[in-house]
Amino acid sequence: MTKSIVDGKDFKLGLFSPNCSSGLAVTKVPERWTGNWDDNLRMAQIADEVGIDFLLPIARWIGYGGETNFHEGVLDPITWAAGLLANTKRIFVFSTIHTAFNHPIVVAKQMATVDQISKGRAGINVVAGWNQPEYETFGMDLPQSHDDRYALAQEWLDVLLKIWTTTGKFDWDGRFFKLQHVESMPKPFDGPLPILNAGSSVQGREYAARNANFGLTIVGGPEDGAEIVQSFTKIAQDTFKRQMGFFTLGHCVVRPTRKEAEEYLDYYANENADWDAVDNLMRLQGMHAQSFTPEMLDMFRGRFAAGHGTCPIIGSPDDVADEIERFAKAGFGGMTLAFLNYADELPYFAQEVLPRLEAKGVRLPR
Repeated sequence: MTKSIVDGKDFKLGLFSPNCSSGLAVTKVPERWTGNWDDNLRMAQIADEVGIDFLLPIARWIGYGGETNFHEGVLDPITWAAGLLANTKRIFVFSTIHTAFNHPIVVAKQMATVDQISKGRAGINVVAGWNQPEYETFGMDLPQSHDDRYALAQEWLDVLLKIWTTTGKFDWDGRFFKLQHVESMPKPFDGPLPILNAGSSVQGREYAARNANFGLTIVGGPEDGAEIVQSFTKIAQDTFKRQMGFFTLGHCVVRPTRKEAEEYLDYYANENADWDAVDNLMRLQGMHAQSFTPEMLDMFRGRFAAGHGTCPIIGSPDDVADEIERFAKAGFGGMTLAFLNYADELPYFAQEVLPRLEAKGVRLPR
């Protein structure tokens, strides 16, 4: 049975980073997202009811400083997914897993259990790692070579998939893992889980082309995104003989008029931005990640305050639907959205924007 998240029938929509305090908005406004369990459960059940396709968390262990210590509070992605899947009916929930900090044998057992709880609605977002202070928290050195990070991530995923598809025991003698008499039951509910790979470097996109159902990549907008989609889906087809798609990321403010939406964006992401946290985040991204080019980092300070550097989806319901349609026409298979307050803002988005996307043929009715 083809899981609905990878059926390719229409443009998928997900919510990104709701397991984190403040979501993607680096702001001081009091109504910013709490990230606590009660609000996450409320958000997930609304999303499940209105037809959002998936939820995608961030994995973080320390905050970014500033007045709010942005991302100070973060619910663990795997246990968060288990709780939400037990309390929803149709939505997919991914768990974001950093290969450097999580052993594949442990993750294989955890995620098989989560998938059993949900009867096949769990997915995994594989991340190779980039944040040096978090490596220091774990007492580890950040590999300076992107190639080394992705070599580890490749072997990690190879081990995970072998665990999920092997009956009985096996040994593994690799560069990063030396394992003996490995066995793991239960297996996932109906085969290996759908895989995302959140990487925007060249190595990250090639890793997605080799392994993932979807690459999740930050772009400047639909125009440059179209080129990325074309080039890396071609790599998947020509080099690895497989089909894959791409998601991108956005932050959304939708109000009855564009003026109202832009005024609210200015209120939380300019007048009340936590600029010290923004600058800390951008400094770390510039130093240790390749998700953003230097030019993007220079230009996108406001985007970081509004939504962690993701694409702005701002305006009236017509504006927002039109902008999402542009990403669909650029060849993306879907995108994630973040709201200042997911649970409070999602009902209006669902009421006004989703029917417009269905009328455009971007999405099928759920």
